[in-house]
Amino acid sequence: MAKLVSKTYGEALFELAVEEGKEDEFLAEVVALKEILDENPDFNKLMNHPKILKDEKLAVLNEVFKGRISEELKGFLHLVVSKDRYSEIDAILTYFVDEVKRLKGIGVAYVSTAITLNEAKKEEIKQRLLATTTYKEMEMHFSVDEDLIGGMIIRIGDRIVDSSIRSSLFEMRKQLLKINV
Repeated sequence: MAKLVSKTYGEALFELAVEEGKEDEFLAEVVALKEILDENPDFNKLMNHPKILKDEKLAVLNEVFKGRISEELKGFLHLVVSKDRYSEIDAILTYFVDEVKRLKGIGVAYVSTAITLNEAKKEEIKQRLLATTTYKEMEMHFSVDEDLIGGMIIRIGDRIVDSSIRSSLFEMRKQLLKINV
């Protein structure tokens, strides 16, 4: 159900942005809004509190975001609160961001390695991913996981390429356990 809600509302916001030709402006605003909401969990508690009336929540939205976000985005937040869907705001905004990135041909890659990579190696991986995918741009997120022993794991969307030594050893172990002596 939650996925349906985030898709429905996220798609509505995406269509509004495309219709108005404001994909970049909305993207920047939504990314900033997500950061603000992530940094202020008490605001989310307030907006999700069952004993606070919708009118009070809408008044808080007006007060907090007056002059800080576009009227379209403020109206969208009003709609989300009015329909009791604020609990899904993070998923809705994430869906919107993903859709705009997809429209613009921006891929998001998560790369885990056993050691910290230098900037030249990071750029090499980025260029390799751009050459082997249909994306025009690549947003890279690097992390270190010493348990990998060596190699790397790359995740783009729901696709994963695992060339880590840990996985190779695990596969080898499975094959050895199948052998009957």
